[in-house]
Amino acid sequence: MSIVDSHLRTALHLATTGVPPLPLRAGKVPFGNCRTCARNACGGRPNMKIPGPCTCPRPCHAWAAATTDPVVLNSPAWAPTWREAEAVAYHPGGAGLTVVDLDNAEAIMWARTNLPVTRTVRTTRGEHWLYQGVMQSANAVRPGVDIKSLMAYARWLGSGTGAMAALPDTVRALTVIKEPVPARRAPQTLSAPLKGVPGECRHRTPTYLERGIAMAEQQITAARSAVHATVYRTFLAVLSTHGGCGCLTDTHIARLFTAAQAKGESVRHCTDAWTNARTALGM
Repeated sequence: MSIVDSHLRTALHLATTGVPPLPLRAGKVPFGNCRTCARNACGGRPNMKIPGPCTCPRPCHAWAAATTDPVVLNSPAWAPTWREAEAVAYHPGGAGLTVVDLDNAEAIMWARTNLPVTRTVRTTRGEHWLYQGVMQSANAVRPGVDIKSLMAYARWLGSGTGAMAALPDTVRALTVIKEPVPARRAPQTLSAPLKGVPGECRHRTPTYLERGIAMAEQQITAARSAVHATVYRTFLAVLSTHGGCGCLTDTHIARLFTAAQAKGESVRHCTDAWTNARTALGM
C-alpha cells in the first residue's frame, strides 16, 4: 500500500468513527487558505467555532477542512492533496474532544500529578491526553502544554490506550488568562469592537494604516506561545498608533479579531483584550 493510499485509508476510517480528518502537508502543517476561503468567506462560522459548508474542490483552510464525509475525502478533486500529504490530522473539537498536548517529560509529570487519568497517545516528544468534551484551544497554557480542541488540529498518531475521561474543570481553567486592568478605570463589557476616538489624522496615505494592520495580523498569526498576551499587546500597539484619528474602521478591527480567533481566542477574550487596551490608553 502506498503512502497516499495509507493516509486516505486512515482518513476514511476516522470518518466512520465520527472523527473529522484532514491532510497535513510538508512540515506537518495544514494546507493554507485559498483566496476563496480566506476569512471564512466560504461559509465558516468562527464565532460559533463550526466549520462552514465549503464548496471548494480541495481542503484549503486548515482545521475547517476536516470532514467526516467519505464522498468528499475520496473525491477525485481531493486526490492531488492526498498525493502531497505527509500525514493525517483531525479536528478534536469536531469529534467532541479536547487534546492536552504534553511536549516533554516535565509536562507529562505535571499532568500525572494534576489531571485525571484518561486515554493517552504517545507522540514524538511527549503525550496527548484525550478528554471527552470541547473548549477553546490555546497554546502554551503552561510550560510544554498546549490545548487543542475547537478551531485547532492534532496529528493522528493512533487511538491510544486507556479509557477516556470527561473534560475536567482543571483543564478548562488553564485557558483563563486575564491582563492586568488599570485601577483608574474599570473595563467595559462590549458586544462588538469599537472605533477609535476622532482626532488629528497622521495617516498621509491609506497604505500606512494597511501596512500596520497587516503587520498586526502577521504578529498574531506567528505567535507560538502566550497567544492571549500577544493578542493584547498587538491590540494595544494598533490602538496607540492608529486609534486616535478615526481612520480605524470596523473592517480593520474585524481583521484583527479574525486573526486572534484563528489562534484559538474566543470572541469574549478578543473583546476583553480590545477593551482593556482602550482603557490602558485612556480611550
